[in-house]
Amino acid sequence: MAEYDLKELEKIRQNKDVLDYLEQHGILEIKKFNDVYDYEKELYDLQVTLLKLQYDIIEKGKRVVIIFEGRDAAGKGGTIGRVTEHLNPKKVRVVALPKPTVEENGQWYFQRYIKHLPNAGEMVIFDRSYYNRAVVEPVFDFCTKEQHELFMQQVPEFEKQLIDDGIILIKLFLSISKEEQAERLKERQEDILKHWKVGVLDQQAQEKWDVYTGYIEKLFKTTATKKSPWFEIDKDNKKKARLAAFRIIINAIAGNEQEKLDSFVNKHN
Repeated sequence: MAEYDLKELEKIRQNKDVLDYLEQHGILEIKKFNDVYDYEKELYDLQVTLLKLQYDIIEKGKRVVIIFEGRDAAGKGGTIGRVTEHLNPKKVRVVALPKPTVEENGQWYFQRYIKHLPNAGEMVIFDRSYYNRAVVEPVFDFCTKEQHELFMQQVPEFEKQLIDDGIILIKLFLSISKEEQAERLKERQEDILKHWKVGVLDQQAQEKWDVYTGYIEKLFKTTATKKSPWFEIDKDNKKKARLAAFRIIINAIAGNEQEKLDSFVNKHN
């Protein structure tokens, strides 16, 4: 049903005779169809709301930074794709930096990220961010213990300065179970259209699961503050996790209190 847009799904849903026929002939399952429809309808409504908020961001010269972190194969790329799908591409940027160059390795760690911060009226989405130094780098010994500790000391003050300067900072962490990660990584290996997603580090995600967990726990404990909380979305269902991410982003941009969070969302502050 992925090839049908929302309007087409609505037409099918409104015609009970068509639905009965499709179900009787084994073409679709009503429950599965309704689940797809409900998801697409809510996703559309959230995308419309976010687009309206982008108009306000542009008009009022606001600056928004959204950080996506998470377990390997947790769905960061797909969620970012849906978030940006219908936004004005001239006013939203997705930043996914490669490993630092020799020159960048000689700079202050935050320096190469600062140059990508939003201008007035812009949204910037980091597909992984400076938080590489909090989890990925120490897991694989890409940084020293001293570099890691220094980062953990500096990042709360760095983010405080961004927020004090008027930047709306939203931090999302996508979590999945070890079993679900194993299934998704296997699917990537076996599907030629998804094989490009498999990186060298992804292949070790399972064997280093517990090491990752230790650094992730420290991430929440050390870098989550009242001004700059982490929203951990812990759900194996990609679609429900994606919708939760939308709601968190929308509420943060609109300045609403994040009180009615989904049961699988943990707010660390």
